[in-house]
Amino acid sequence: MSEITLILFIATLFRTIFGFGEALVAVPLLALVIPIRVAVPVAVLASILIAAVAVVRDWKHIHFREAGWLIGSTLFGLPIGLLVLKTAPENAMKAALGFLILFFVGYSLFKPRTGLKNDRWAWAFGFVAGIAGGSYGMNGPPLAIYGKLRDWSPDRFRATLQGYFLPASILGLCGYGVSGLWTASVNSLFLSALPGIIAGIFIGRWMNRRIDARRFRFLLHGGLILVAVLLISGIA
Repeated sequence: MSEITLILFIATLFRTIFGFGEALVAVPLLALVIPIRVAVPVAVLASILIAAVAVVRDWKHIHFREAGWLIGSTLFGLPIGLLVLKTAPENAMKAALGFLILFFVGYSLFKPRTGLKNDRWAWAFGFVAGIAGGSYGMNGPPLAIYGKLRDWSPDRFRATLQGYFLPASILGLCGYGVSGLWTASVNSLFLSALPGIIAGIFIGRWMNRRIDARRFRFLLHGGLILVAVLLISGIA
């Protein structure tokens, strides 16, 4: 199994079990072996496949109104993210990615008790998700925070995020195509890693029913912190 296939397999496991976050795993690790401007579109292609499978299976749990608000506002943030990806120095992007990961992990471990009573602020989280998605392919963290603030049930959380990720990732991929970042090399890397992605989907669903999710989340958070430190320090 190649490095890229292994990375996308692990990332798919995370996404399948928790409903989001494969880019948190895939993009930083892929950036260690390929340029980040290649890593992001590859991760987005994987996201589209994972979301398509999940939407077909769990569409009854999707909250379409909130998914619509999030997708609509993402459209305004996406061009800003694409501009960052095209123009920002790669080392600065890696450092920013590291801080974003640390912020997400910190929020996940020490989340506030306050919440959102309605979807009035969905547009703000969708806008930030568009910027993060355009630049790093990482729409998930702002959306995960929003879902937790809205106190979604696990089924609604996973399904609504997939209902968002499918169209948002397709839009992001179109943006990469217009920007010249969706290349034949990206397609080749994605196709070569396809067995790992498919295996991750099926094994992730199996693990989702049998593994202690808290322990698994704790271990992955530890790994993410290590990756973030490597990116910020410039070692990666």
